[in-house]
Amino acid sequence: MKEQDLTFKVIGAAMEVHKLLGNGFQEVIYQRCLAIEMQLQNISYVREQEMKIEYKSYDVGTRRVDFFVDNKIMVEIKAVINLEDVHLAQAMNYLEAYNLEIGLLINFGSRSLQFKRVHNNKWKP
Repeated sequence: MKEQDLTFKVIGAAMEVHKLLGNGFQEVIYQRCLAIEMQLQNISYVREQEMKIEYKSYDVGTRRVDFFVDNKIMVEIKAVINLEDVHLAQAMNYLEAYNLEIGLLINFGSRSLQFKRVHNNKWKP
């Protein structure tokens, strides 16, 4: 799998955060803690990077990505009881809108950390 080592590192950092905090906090708390953990683990990232969304070469708005890791992987985090199809669809739409190949969807809201590796089948290098 492409970027397997990097995605495993990010998932490991998320597991550490979940192990220490558990579930029940707001998304922003997990976002802040994951930023600290990735920094401690020397994972290069940008937090809340604003990225423009285009439609047929027209700028139609912007969206902030929770994390953009090592200029390669988008990380979208949630703090919900269970990940649902709508969350996966959102992550896949972001990958397509930003023309990124790999993303992670991580949920801190359940009793056990939930994560999904997302691949953009429409990615164009």
